[in-house]
Amino acid sequence: MNKDLTSSKLHRKNILNNTTALKAVYDEISFPGVLFEGKFRYTKKQVADFFNIDDRTVDRYIEQNKEEIDDSGYEVLTGNRLKAFKLSYGSDIDVATIDDSFKKTSILGVFTFRSFLNIGMILTDSERAKVLRAFLLDIVIDTLNKKLGGTTKYINQREEEFLPSAVREHNYRQEFTNALDHYIDENKFKYAQLTNKIYVSIFKEDAKEYRQILKLGNKESVRSTMYSEVLDLISSYENGFSDYLKKAFTEKGEKLRLSEANSLFDQFEALTKSIYDPLREKARSLMASRDMAFRDALHEKLKSYITHLSTEEFDKFLGEKSISLEKRINDNIEVFKRLKER
Repeated sequence: MNKDLTSSKLHRKNILNNTTALKAVYDEISFPGVLFEGKFRYTKKQVADFFNIDDRTVDRYIEQNKEEIDDSGYEVLTGNRLKAFKLSYGSDIDVATIDDSFKKTSILGVFTFRSFLNIGMILTDSERAKVLRAFLLDIVIDTLNKKLGGTTKYINQREEEFLPSAVREHNYRQEFTNALDHYIDENKFKYAQLTNKIYVSIFKEDAKEYRQILKLGNKESVRSTMYSEVLDLISSYENGFSDYLKKAFTEKGEKLRLSEANSLFDQFEALTKSIYDPLREKARSLMASRDMAFRDALHEKLKSYITHLSTEEFDKFLGEKSISLEKRINDNIEVFKRLKER
């Protein structure tokens, strides 16, 4: 997917919030800053010199993108904080290179490493900024590949909550298929049709559409690629609809036709709309946003739900707490057994 950082605030945010990638970027870019209040800082002149532009151009981009640049760490120092910064600056930089205007100024804008990168991602007046953008996109992909062994298909399984959600979903799925067997006439299409109705209700795609978007093979499990929140919602649907089918079967006194079951699902969906709406909104947003950031996959029908991921979201799947499913099972084998037996 083509990611134009100059025009996409979403993609810029996802890079700036990806702390794993930013560490790699910082290690690769030779741009020494001044350590101040625990963060490396850069003056406007340093940033202008790095990108081979003048100070006025930097000012213009700050003014045009003030909220975004401020949010990424740019700030204006005055008073005691400015005095402290000047002391730090003087100890880290050759004093002979500091001009009188810097020494005399009573107000100074400074960038963090994140806000420096932010300027580079929107700056169209600099060839060096263009090179930086290409480098950023490459290193984000490289970081993901190194972390995940070359594929993001099962990045959902690195989250701490995936394993218990998968076990619960497996159990509820069994109850759901049992309900279809017990309460609906024999029909080879009933499992796929009613499963797809659940998928479409939750994230607007049937299994075939989902497979195409994630480029899954016919033998690859759809649910093994789903995030824990989506699995939990599917489990809730399957559990609730199983009970709804049971009541309809009891009232009728005989098995239901598939057409009746489809109509019953529409009734169930309407009755539970107000209950499931908040959970659907959350599931759609997480699924669409994470797949855009991690899998470079666009769910066209969920475009309006896409937002940038927070730092916490990136850490959940790429940080220290994120580990492979195999290791998580081995580390929690007794818990896994108890969950499976429930």
